[in-house]
Amino acid sequence: MSSSESGDVHNKATVEELEKGSAIQVSSIDKNLTRKVLWKLDTRILPVLAILFLCSFLDRTNVGNARLYNLEADINITDHQYDQGLAVFYASYILSEIPSNLILKKLTPQIWLPCLTFLWGVSAMCLGFVQNFSGFVGVRVLLGLTEGGLLPGIVLYLSTVYTRGELAMRIGIFYTAASLSGAFGGLLARGIAEIGQRGGLNRWRWIFVLEGLFTALVGIAAYFLLPNGVGSAKFLNPEERQFAVSRLNAQSQRDGSNRESEATEKFAWSEVGRGVFSLQTWFTASAYFGILSGLYSFGLFLPTIISGLGYTADEAQLWSVIPYAAASVVTVCTAYLSDRFRVRGMIMLGSLPLAIIGYAVIANTNDNKVKYGMTFMMATGLYSSVPPVLGWLSNNSAGHYKRATTSALQLAIANCGGFVAVFIYPKSQGPNYHQGHTIIMSLLCAGWFLILCNTLYCWKINRDKANGKYDKYRGCGDDRDPLFKLVL
Repeated sequence: MSSSESGDVHNKATVEELEKGSAIQVSSIDKNLTRKVLWKLDTRILPVLAILFLCSFLDRTNVGNARLYNLEADINITDHQYDQGLAVFYASYILSEIPSNLILKKLTPQIWLPCLTFLWGVSAMCLGFVQNFSGFVGVRVLLGLTEGGLLPGIVLYLSTVYTRGELAMRIGIFYTAASLSGAFGGLLARGIAEIGQRGGLNRWRWIFVLEGLFTALVGIAAYFLLPNGVGSAKFLNPEERQFAVSRLNAQSQRDGSNRESEATEKFAWSEVGRGVFSLQTWFTASAYFGILSGLYSFGLFLPTIISGLGYTADEAQLWSVIPYAAASVVTVCTAYLSDRFRVRGMIMLGSLPLAIIGYAVIANTNDNKVKYGMTFMMATGLYSSVPPVLGWLSNNSAGHYKRATTSALQLAIANCGGFVAVFIYPKSQGPNYHQGHTIIMSLLCAGWFLILCNTLYCWKINRDKANGKYDKYRGCGDDRDPLFKLVL
């Protein structure tokens, strides 16, 4: 392309044309410009998503912190009713995930993701004013409906901003916010509790009100900070926007997919069906189910578990910080290795055993120091397995609506782990929780074998493509194309 032609493109290309990739053709990758573009994307988009997800985890798990400050006694509910309140959250959360992802493209990420954040922030605030069981359950349902679309929406959004080989690292960076929220949540709850009875509200009510208010304000700010895609990112100059779109299109062509056609792709139930009936969806989602069963139980009950080790409520909040902080470091390192070697399942086959060992030991020891030490292995193994499993299915799904379906369905199935987490750690089993820990360990062992199965399945598909068994799909522009190699 000549310089004069490039100038014409520079002047005439619109945001819509950039998103479709129709205005630019590239023949080579400028490494320096790639680094500049990635740096801007990483520093302008990822922090916003990380804060959104941090808020999500805070508002999802702060009920565990509030429980330490007499939530149940003040609204006159039993342990079983408390568990029911947790369970209905997961039910509504799961139901909202697929519809949310399917409408994300129509409503645009810049509008939909901040809107969800604002609505669940308001819902979280409402938890601070409930007076009885029915109010507790009703607000938890609303919280799940508004919050459920965030994570699948973020994964889908990131898959349109980064290439396949860059996705796991970015998921790892923003997902670290989940680890840090565990640390931050304990510290924040401890600080908010110092407010005491001011304003006629109990300490646990202030936890919900202030954290929910913060989330609502973050949602408003996110609207002004998130772009819909690289072609409309105002923090990139025109040359960088053109290059950012071009490199995504060039990479997709090498992979056998077609980002240009995805920009204009119309909704089709056949694409939804391809996502629903994909074996990869069920292998990874079932494995992720075991991981989230552990994550949710860990996040909801760690303060209670540490209290059972002999610490006061305030001490439990502080001691719960350290395992999360350690897990956040390992999560980013694992995600980096996953992208560096472009493998997902292979990484998980190494990270999950850490959590399995942790649960096996903590379930069969009475030594308090050993129990606390094992929480480090549990948190590290669980959190570091998440970026590979989320990036894996998105990497291996091409076609916008198939990827939207697989990302959401994977999380919908996996989030059923919340039901497991809610009921396997009753107070009556504390402080050892032998049965609960054993159940999680068993689920993680099953998850390890499912990851192995999916790795072998992807290897078989790649071998079949190399042997010509998928030649009839050549040029189709989705993950069935022989040029589209599945990530192992």
